[in-house]
Amino acid sequence: MAGRGPAPKDPSKRRRRNTSEPEMVVTPDDELRGPELPEGVLGVDEETGEFVPWHPRTVAWWTSWRTSAQAQTFVDTDWDFLIDTALMHHTMWAKGRWEFASEVRLRAAKFGATPEDRARLKLKVDDPVNAPQRPVQAAGNVTDITSRKARLTG
Repeated sequence: MAGRGPAPKDPSKRRRRNTSEPEMVVTPDDELRGPELPEGVLGVDEETGEFVPWHPRTVAWWTSWRTSAQAQTFVDTDWDFLIDTALMHHTMWAKGRWEFASEVRLRAAKFGATPEDRARLKLKVDDPVNAPQRPVQAAGNVTDITSRKARLTG
């Protein structure tokens, strides 16, 4: 008897492939992408007769999406979906309708709003600080280690 249990199966015939998909890496460039928030969709103010402006928090939220690194990957339908989300965001902040918060969170997660969301999407935002840095000290001021040890030990 050669061993215990059945013989191992041929790995080439495995049904399950536990290979991970490659990560997509985007580098922030602070370029403004996508459309501006549309005017007139919030209605007209009865007192002034002017269009109701977007809530300042929604304007800031929209600008952060337009300048985000992930915006490089957005297509027109993504921006349409985000505009619908901006309407919910505005309602949440302008009218205190906090029941919209969970839907806004779920919708923003689809685009990688948090580090956890980006990990799930296999989207990595490259940190421009990780670029090769120049040395703090000029190379001409460096001496070899043996002369340094000799000076310290006297």
